[in-house]
Amino acid sequence: MKKIALISHGCAKNLVDSELISGLLIKNGYQVTLNENESDIVIVNTCSFICDAERESVHTVLDMVNQGKKVIVTGCLAQKHSEELKKEIPELSAVVGTTDFTDIIGVLKSIDKGYVEKVSKKPDYIYPEEIERAQITMGASSYIKIADGCNYRCGYCIIPHLRGDYHSRRMENIVKEAETLVKKGVTEIILIAQDTTGYGVDIYGKPMLSELLRKLNKIEGLGWIRVMYAYPTQMTDELLHTIAECEKVVKYVDIPLQHSDIEMLRLMNRPAFDYRKLIRNIRKIIPGVSIRTAFIVGYPNETEEMFSNLCNFVREMKFDRMGVFCYSREKGTPSYSMKPQVPKKIAKERYNKLMKIQQEISLKRNQSLVGKALPCIIECLSDEGEVIARTQYDAPEIDGIVNIKTDKHVVPGDIEKVKITGATEYDLIGEL
Repeated sequence: MKKIALISHGCAKNLVDSELISGLLIKNGYQVTLNENESDIVIVNTCSFICDAERESVHTVLDMVNQGKKVIVTGCLAQKHSEELKKEIPELSAVVGTTDFTDIIGVLKSIDKGYVEKVSKKPDYIYPEEIERAQITMGASSYIKIADGCNYRCGYCIIPHLRGDYHSRRMENIVKEAETLVKKGVTEIILIAQDTTGYGVDIYGKPMLSELLRKLNKIEGLGWIRVMYAYPTQMTDELLHTIAECEKVVKYVDIPLQHSDIEMLRLMNRPAFDYRKLIRNIRKIIPGVSIRTAFIVGYPNETEEMFSNLCNFVREMKFDRMGVFCYSREKGTPSYSMKPQVPKKIAKERYNKLMKIQQEISLKRNQSLVGKALPCIIECLSDEGEVIARTQYDAPEIDGIVNIKTDKHVVPGDIEKVKITGATEYDLIGEL
């Protein structure tokens, strides 16, 4: 049985694709390893969302080539730069686009005959329901991709060019997958898409995330349901009431706003309105909710006044969780040719200033939790013997953790009441 090594870069949505590739390989008689030293054939599933992600993916590809591996590049980098990859790295065995990975078996069988390129010129991502995912990371949580592609055309984003238009999955398929994951021991299901709040519009004629959440909420043995990547105009009262009423849906809203200045939002081709009313409405309907957002600084034409407006907005709204990104100039996006471009040095200064504001907010917020007993999902044991856990207010990998000192035997995936005894800017300390 031939063994294939698989390396996955990028976001959770890309991880799901890697798991689909893995499932397809296993179904066709291959073994899959995450250790590249165990195979002379390596599939590198790449990211191309921003320049830093591209560099990381390219570094891995070059490293594998230099080790003499037969390298197959899949994913967003392959879709975006197929011609450049072949030209700059002629040792590559194959390049496979974002919507072509279902042909990976045929590609594998052909690489001994020479270079293979399988990249659709106009990608259109339809989730391959016939493939059973093989989990790369099996733990307390697992992602479910409920849709892919995007119908929005934000000024900075290359994703629609790499993934195509928005396509939802059938609700019954999502529920079935969630039930399967729970039977395998998964406690937390995390719903992902380029925009989860738009789920169902293309196949049911209206947004159906609320109904999907209510169906998932009925699954026996499921602990938590988390929704990522909400879109501002789709955060309806109906959806908010669903999150508030479903006991398994964590009281956590992830809504990347990208900016707050109205003119800047217009330049970004984002919904241009005052987001204060939206944030207050979320907090009104979902008591005790934790709101995560993300902002871009240094976008073309961002003035000091626009950035100052953003800083004031962050101080006023006091987000529970927040990420900040320096604008990344990507070919193929409307913002690439916009003038004036903000110097990288200024963008970095704005990044640091905004993060400092948020650190102070986050520290006070975390300190307010000291003395409270919170349900936490057990993740793993650290090398130091501490238990690593998360509150419902923290998504895996991007938010904070709870470090627990205890002699009690705990099992990853269990949800335990933890008394919070200390806090830092991002993490908590607790005891059982």
